[in-house]
Amino acid sequence: MVTFEGLPGAVAVSHLSVYDWLAADGLRGGTPHLHLTCTEGYVVVGGSGSVQTLTASGYRETPLTPGALVWFTPGTIHRLVNEDGLRLVVLMQNSGLPEAGDAVLTLPPRHLADPDTYRLATALPLSEPEAVQERAALARRDLAVEGFLALRDATENGDPEPLAAFHRAAAALVRPRAAEWRGRWEKGAAAAAAATGDQLDALEAGKAGHLAHAHVHAERPSAHGAFGMCGRLDVYRT
Repeated sequence: MVTFEGLPGAVAVSHLSVYDWLAADGLRGGTPHLHLTCTEGYVVVGGSGSVQTLTASGYRETPLTPGALVWFTPGTIHRLVNEDGLRLVVLMQNSGLPEAGDAVLTLPPRHLADPDTYRLATALPLSEPEAVQERAALARRDLAVEGFLALRDATENGDPEPLAAFHRAAAALVRPRAAEWRGRWEKGAAAAAAATGDQLDALEAGKAGHLAHAHVHAERPSAHGAFGMCGRLDVYRT
């Protein structure tokens, strides 16, 4: 019998220190974006702030203080606002699929026309010094805030088309990668669910052989302080 050896449910975990960069609207924080196939969750471990969200149902602002648990489903545009040293543990569905590209930033429409145009506006020069990477991360954050504010204003003024157009553009941008993502899902969340089904079948049959194959896993972060969409990230290989 196969036992799934990844994190429970094939989630991914990272530590996030939210950017304190000032944006054009006077708020400090991260880069607005959405995920197309992944639910994301936050456990607040320090500081304070909020998460601004935008869906077809409207705009919402949820406070974030230590102990808060907040999560949202695919299609939720989200923007983290850092009021005072906001730090989170981030839980991500599908084995960290967003780190493999399941995220589209709310850039203005001129940057969403095709994958090459989008990539040019969002890529970080990872081979360059940290100061160069930081400038690039800040520039893409500012572009995404510009697009987010326009989408929010349109939605709040009763015009759903700009948000719907962004959804269409996001789906078109990620379409070439869908097959690759399916492979990650099959090896992760789908495999985890199938392993649980096998174990339940065994227990219903009075068998417990899988219990003899238990393992303990431990990891330290594989990277510290990487420039993420919302802040500096400590990430794990899992």
